[in-house]
Amino acid sequence: MNSLVALLSPLALLLPAVAVGVHETSGPQNEVARTAPRTESLPVGLENPAAEPFRVLDNARRPPTENQVRIEQRVIIRIAPSSPRTVARSMNRIADDTDRFEEERVGDCVPIGGIAAVQPANNNRLLLFMRDRRVLSAALERSCNSEDYYLGFYVERSGDGQLCSRRDKLQSRAGASCRFTKLSRLVAERD
Repeated sequence: MNSLVALLSPLALLLPAVAVGVHETSGPQNEVARTAPRTESLPVGLENPAAEPFRVLDNARRPPTENQVRIEQRVIIRIAPSSPRTVARSMNRIADDTDRFEEERVGDCVPIGGIAAVQPANNNRLLLFMRDRRVLSAALERSCNSEDYYLGFYVERSGDGQLCSRRDKLQSRAGASCRFTKLSRLVAERD
């Protein structure tokens, strides 16, 4: 008996949908009602009420991402390595007589568009050659190696257009990914 109920229960769900299309009228208007076309309009999607349960089941089987559009925009900026000539020229602009430099602390961020070139340096640092002729030193995290950035790096442009310490990741062309912890400006050492 339970198996019979289990077999007939899906049909019982369809009966109310089929019954919507049948009109019961009595008397002489019964013939007119059967032959006259229906003028009442059904809501959109219910043109065939008997097909509605099947449409619901079909919609439930579709993956949820169908009919959705996602637009993403990413801008990746490549900072190229500097040539030895550029390095020598930039260092000569800072100080003519000395090969010794000290670092002055600057803010935590620098405009990405202002970086002209990069070169790995000693003590796990990167030298950033700026378009305004400054030379900045970016100290990398302890787990990183500055020599991985000998081919330059990629960085994703942030909303503010700044490259900030402890926020933005530098992706080396060799595969390393690292943040820098401190940003400072190189100046000639004072006696």
